[in-house]
Amino acid sequence: MRLHGYWRSSTSYRVRLALNLKRLDHENVPVNLLAGEQRGEGYRALNPFAGVPVLEADGAVRAQSMAILEWLDERYPERPLLPEGIEERFAARELASAIATELHAPLNLPVLQYLKHDLGHAQADVDLWYWHWLEKTLTGVEARLAQRGSGDFLFGAPGYFECVALPQLYNARRFAFDLSGYPRLTRIEAACLELPEFLAAHPDHQPEASGTTISPRPAP
Repeated sequence: MRLHGYWRSSTSYRVRLALNLKRLDHENVPVNLLAGEQRGEGYRALNPFAGVPVLEADGAVRAQSMAILEWLDERYPERPLLPEGIEERFAARELASAIATELHAPLNLPVLQYLKHDLGHAQADVDLWYWHWLEKTLTGVEARLAQRGSGDFLFGAPGYFECVALPQLYNARRFAFDLSGYPRLTRIEAACLELPEFLAAHPDHQPEASGTTISPRPAP
């Protein structure tokens, strides 16, 4: 099993978390997004979407992180990412989908680069864009969590939701977003970061991060 990804990509991060939670051995294959490796002919042959992550497993190549998470849970049902009950499964998917579609979609690297380089916005404008969407969606996620109580995880153990939430909170901190108004989200984050599976998947603990000057925002 081979995971092609970028060390600080939130979508790569969420798949690393899922693989670790399921204790699936895999090889990490670095793809340098800032150098444009994802746009090269060789990589496009592997993934026509020209992004990360890509998972090679069972003789097939799979792209799109949310679909990969669902496939992993179906292919390897041990240590499930999704809870058993239909309503609980919906709750996990609802919150994860809000983050994946309402946050990651407008805040991923190609969008930020387009705002800054193609449209000529200053970094301060890009930051405002980032904070606007974080506030909108994280407020809704926090409200949903409040309706469910205040446990360390969405359910009894980290799973599908946490795999998607933790990378976005990491990015929020990189952009100096104030998370003090989201106590349930940050409680889940803190509990997850006590676990070895989450520590091993953390961007700053990836080999590519070694010796890198870690800027708070995507490089130009």
